[in-house]
Amino acid sequence: MTDQAIASPASQAAWALLSELVAQGVTHVIVSPGSRSQALALAAARLEREGRIRLHVRIDERVAGFTAVGIGRELGVPAAVICTSGTAVANLLPAALEAHHSGVPLLLLTADRPPELRGIGANQTMRQPGLFDAITRFSVDAETPAGAACEGERMAELASSAFARAVGAAGEAPAGPVHLNLPYREPLAGAMPAVEHAVAPAQDAPAPSRPATTIPRGPRTVVVAGADAGPAAEQIAHEGGWPLIAEIVSGARFGRNVVHGYREALREPELGGRVERAIVLGHPTLSREVSALLSDPSVEVVAVRRGGEELNLNGASRAVWGVEVADGPGDDDWRAAWLRFSQAHLPDLAPPAPDIEGLQSDDPRQRGEAVRAELEAVRRPLDRAQLVAAVWSATWPHDRLVFGSSRLVRVADALLPGKKVPVHANRGLAGIDGTVATAMGVALASQGAARAGVTRVLLGDLTFLHDVGALLLPDIEDEPRVQIVVGNDRGGTIFDGLEVAGAASTEDMSRVQYTPQSVRIEQLAMAYGWEHHRVTTRGALDQALTSTVGRRQIIEVPLAR
Repeated sequence: MTDQAIASPASQAAWALLSELVAQGVTHVIVSPGSRSQALALAAARLEREGRIRLHVRIDERVAGFTAVGIGRELGVPAAVICTSGTAVANLLPAALEAHHSGVPLLLLTADRPPELRGIGANQTMRQPGLFDAITRFSVDAETPAGAACEGERMAELASSAFARAVGAAGEAPAGPVHLNLPYREPLAGAMPAVEHAVAPAQDAPAPSRPATTIPRGPRTVVVAGADAGPAAEQIAHEGGWPLIAEIVSGARFGRNVVHGYREALREPELGGRVERAIVLGHPTLSREVSALLSDPSVEVVAVRRGGEELNLNGASRAVWGVEVADGPGDDDWRAAWLRFSQAHLPDLAPPAPDIEGLQSDDPRQRGEAVRAELEAVRRPLDRAQLVAAVWSATWPHDRLVFGSSRLVRVADALLPGKKVPVHANRGLAGIDGTVATAMGVALASQGAARAGVTRVLLGDLTFLHDVGALLLPDIEDEPRVQIVVGNDRGGTIFDGLEVAGAASTEDMSRVQYTPQSVRIEQLAMAYGWEHHRVTTRGALDQALTSTVGRRQIIEVPLAR
């Protein structure tokens, strides 16, 4: 279909909507092909030809949705997802839920049949309006385009409103998903306006204007950084002179105030038992000790809003939009006690250094023992601790690290030291779905404009297999630098640490919890065009992680159950 084809109100309206979204600041559009959405898809293709967007085509709407979540996480600007009518729309729900609970901007553009075809058994037609109403910041069932002169202006106004709501710049809601349901009548594609009609420069995303709350230094305070907290948590802890309890997925586990071994510290009567106030950023989900602290009615909890639900585990928490630390003296003894504990619990997961003196010794026995010790260290099978340590060691500020909701993220949270690394994780609902797609979105967004860095995603085998369709990329699109590191213990061993392990028989655990599997990951990699490495030692893993990444890679690490 060319721009000189027959006139189509659908195409005119689709072009007006998308070109205004781009003018507002949208730079990424994900299309899942379909018939009813063809006007939107062709408008996106034209915008790509004009160099105004980066276009990504995914055949699975769930993958498309989570790819957009990854882009929104990284940029703070929504990606637009285009899909056709029917079950295609329903497949966007998991990504929309994650965006809602995590406060990630997201635009869902769902094509639909016109109103006269709804509710009468028409093909590929269901009740799409309102499908996401419980979780969206803005939802509208648009008018069906009929070719009126004012429709382009109405679509532009709709796009402007949708963008502002998605980034949290309008009203009192934080950033999150927006749903535009777009019904079209045939002809579904045709001529679009001339190029000069609506070419406008992209704008910076409007910033929410909300006052911060001033917090006195006073009570014995800790700063808790959950998923998506970011560097702001470290800044507040630094300004207040307060201990920083930072989950590994927070992006805030760095700085002088970070507490290593925070779970044990919270169980100490002289530390966790004396906390009077907790300032919370992000969504803490990885430890029962933090949950217990935030559920304690005797602790004052001040939670900075981000997602679609306010944090209020103790029934008396206070929600704020931001925090400023008041001037005044701090409690140096309080901070010092936590930092002494942290220093005593600083982890050291580096491989043992070689015995240089022994290796250079003239004594054959001493030299032989040193050689044997070195070979044992090199050949030692990887365990979960060494796996997470190797990935953490290889990752730097110009890289990105995405954690899946697998057992490995809890190992990493318990063991890894502080380091300023950009981290992402879908912890809004802590589901395993969409992890690979989210990581691909993070990679696409972070590696634009020839920026350096590798996106690594660390996950278990079941989390990987749940999203295996995200491995499929069109040959025509740019290949991001991605390393998927799969800890393969052939089943869901995360259940070993849950109550069910003490209640169920071994047979029942294997049947309905562990989900044992024997998938040949190397053959999956070959089928989808990924490079595959299977490593069993720390030395081999370090080499795989730090070698030049020229194309997308899957690094498989077998682990003992």
